[in-house]
Amino acid sequence: MFQKVLIANRGEIALRVHRACKELGISTIAVHSTADASAMHVSLADESVCIGPPAAKDSYLNMAAIVAAAEITGADAIHPGYGFLSENARFAEILAAHDIAFIGPSADHIRVMGDKIAAKETMGNAGIPLVPGSEGGISDTAEAMKVARDIGFPVLIKAASGGGGRGMKLAQGPEDLEQAIFTAQAEAKAAFGDDTVYLEKYLGQPRHIEIQIAADSHGNVIQLGERDCSLQRRNQKVLEEALSPALTRAQREQIGETTRAAIEKLGYLGVGTIEYLYENNEFFFIEMNTRLQVEHPITEQITDVDLVREQIRIAAGESLAYKQSDIKFKGHSIECRINAEDPVTFTPSPGKITNFHAAGGPGVRFDSAVYAGYTIPPHYDSMIGKLIVFGDTRELVLARLRRALDETVITGINTTIPLFQRLIDNPDFRNGDYNIHWLENWLAETSG
Repeated sequence: MFQKVLIANRGEIALRVHRACKELGISTIAVHSTADASAMHVSLADESVCIGPPAAKDSYLNMAAIVAAAEITGADAIHPGYGFLSENARFAEILAAHDIAFIGPSADHIRVMGDKIAAKETMGNAGIPLVPGSEGGISDTAEAMKVARDIGFPVLIKAASGGGGRGMKLAQGPEDLEQAIFTAQAEAKAAFGDDTVYLEKYLGQPRHIEIQIAADSHGNVIQLGERDCSLQRRNQKVLEEALSPALTRAQREQIGETTRAAIEKLGYLGVGTIEYLYENNEFFFIEMNTRLQVEHPITEQITDVDLVREQIRIAAGESLAYKQSDIKFKGHSIECRINAEDPVTFTPSPGKITNFHAAGGPGVRFDSAVYAGYTIPPHYDSMIGKLIVFGDTRELVLARLRRALDETVITGINTTIPLFQRLIDNPDFRNGDYNIHWLENWLAETSG
């Protein structure tokens, strides 16, 4: 097992990793920007190193500074959390060259899955169902038009190196295609330095279903069920639940085993998530995330598996603590992403938290690194915490969610808590009757 782990991240995920390390008897090293000097994980870690000014490119994305911090402190492994360098193949290669373990998959798997065209080809060959579309990148409008007419409009133009909705454009008909390609390429170039785009059939009302997997270096692979991440705004997840209210037990078992078998065939190492669109009882692969997900806690709650602990153990060369037959799904869980944003306009709301009280009681978990007196800096993602509720039934979870939202106190800044308080009363949400477009449509209808 590792002796020292450097946590190359910030906020709630840095604190989550710190806690897992301490339970494994591992010393922790926090790295931080000057803006995060007073962060909770920095205070709790055994050692801390300032790696640069507030801008992420000069601190949390500064590979040289992070590697130097690891060498100075004698870290034998680095946990990247999510975001920042968590899916950077070059970073994984640099760590290997410096004999520092990367708590994540191989650089090769990160690179393949980071290229959505290569990922689709790889997963298709492994037996995963794909969305109809172009076989590779689109080189010109004429080629795109032929593919679009073959599969039928509307179609999506998507960045090969994309994520978070950037470099993604919809073409409703032939008249929209050329402009959609041009705009998607421009966005992709600006965001990812790569203007390669591809084309997929646009699914009208799908759900976003993802399967959590874990695989060790001894040939063991498990899948830990699905999460329903269909409640999204601007292609960003807002609320997730496990298990999905839309799937039957037979569907759950089928897509879970299909996914597990594909990951076994790939020889993947570590934790990861395979994301699908689900419509008309069919699953279509969209991407694989080769890292821990923001929404991993709801899977932990329904399986009693500590995913961060297993992630660290796998990277240290140990076997998974579980076989597939050990994985039993218990009850239901929902996670709300609490952001420092105006709940109506979604304008970021950095600033000092004057009062803070996390909800508690049966079936409530609050993953956050904020505290009363903490100042949320304006330089990073606006998510400040994750409210996770769980219980034997979805009905009980909804009741606990209402209570927990009412109990949570965060003053001095705006948060999205009122959004969830409104959402929980909506009949469609309560019935589990929604898709990836539902939340934005509901927000548009109720904004007045």
